[in-house]
Amino acid sequence: MFRHTRIATRTAATALLSWLGSASALAAQPANAIPAKYREVANRIIAAAQADSAGAWNRIAELTDTFGHRLSGSMALEDAIDWTVNTMRRDGLDNVRKEPVMVPHWVRGAESLELVTPRRQLMPMLGLGGSIATPAEGITAEVLVVASFDELKARAGEATGKIVLYDAEWRDYGYNGAFRRLGAIEAAKVGAVASLARAAGPYSMRTPHTGSMSYDNAVTKIPHASVTAEDAMMMRRMVARGQRVSVTLKMSAKTLPDAQSHNVMGELRGREKPNEIVVMGGHIDSWDVGQGAMDDAGGVVVAWEAIRLLKKLGLTPRRTIRVVGWTNEENGMRGGNAYRDAHAQEPHQLAIESDGGVFAPLGFGFTGTPEARKVIEAIGSLLTPIGAGRIGASGGGADIGPIMATGVPGMGLEVDGSRYFWFHHTDADTPDKLDKAEVQRCVAAMAIMAYIAADVEQSLR
Repeated sequence: MFRHTRIATRTAATALLSWLGSASALAAQPANAIPAKYREVANRIIAAAQADSAGAWNRIAELTDTFGHRLSGSMALEDAIDWTVNTMRRDGLDNVRKEPVMVPHWVRGAESLELVTPRRQLMPMLGLGGSIATPAEGITAEVLVVASFDELKARAGEATGKIVLYDAEWRDYGYNGAFRRLGAIEAAKVGAVASLARAAGPYSMRTPHTGSMSYDNAVTKIPHASVTAEDAMMMRRMVARGQRVSVTLKMSAKTLPDAQSHNVMGELRGREKPNEIVVMGGHIDSWDVGQGAMDDAGGVVVAWEAIRLLKKLGLTPRRTIRVVGWTNEENGMRGGNAYRDAHAQEPHQLAIESDGGVFAPLGFGFTGTPEARKVIEAIGSLLTPIGAGRIGASGGGADIGPIMATGVPGMGLEVDGSRYFWFHHTDADTPDKLDKAEVQRCVAAMAIMAYIAADVEQSLR
């Protein structure tokens, strides 16, 4: 008996050493071993996502048809958040909850823009988020058309008492968006009584684009609105002919006290390291035009559907995957900051954001260490069957920016954005702009990236 015990002990010790050696080798497994290990799983995820021809699109449509646009402070946003909580629970997600966030509450009110001279015509317009109102009778003034801030400064002597129109041809969102964000400040500095910015997009069907704008407390606040590309160009042509152009701008916008909102989230609980988190999602709020389908109900839904797909396939990673619908991305960033404050002490493996529309996925941008990039690129290679294998030089997003600032690696889903700014922040942001098959490929890309990043032995920190 003793002899057999010694043999058994030696055998157990040998097995333990062998296991420890295997575990050590596993922990040190190079990134280039990842594709072979996870290829079958990735292919299963792709096949299942594509077999569901319209599941994610249907959910985007249900959310946005039912609740419409969802500006911070609105009842529509809170109703959409409550619906999301209830639906996630029915889907069987773990730890479903909403977390309170105080958000800004700007209300558009009634508004209009009318061409007065050289003829009368109502023109489509959208007040820019955060703008003050005009007097009740409106502001009627001559229009000064400029193409840039430099031109405005050069013609500052002509601006007093006028409405400045920034008619800047489309270059890119950063350049053109500056006239929306800073236009009222620069126009007020030269004595303008209001300002208008040409819609920030490369294509228009007479659609103005809204979005956030800023004031400087050292400068007089003036009303600020968006006009269509077509009308901006028309007014420029009129002025070029020597015609006097004047308009009447009426806006009743107001800013109310901060309101209660929430981040909403659910999880696929990890099997071995449930306290370590891969977080992914988009923002649940939208501007108060259109339905906010592309920007950004789609981003929330593809992350949510990715978890549903993993559950359906019985795939549970080592770490927890958390899907979040962040609130107040559009006009305050309170949701992303609140998430960081509430969860910064949790060890996050990775943060992934989708906020560029859920069109055909091309890959992800990634920001992290060189060692982590090797892992992400290896995972990305498994997305080549759906054309989403590219890993860009940098990545992230507005909502995950605060948690990334604590050292968490970040990624942003990259898609074919050639039509994104056609519809961005307009009445045309509706579900029909999204292709059902492309949305499902986004689900597959998010599911594969999140699952493998949550399952690999390596830490990405």
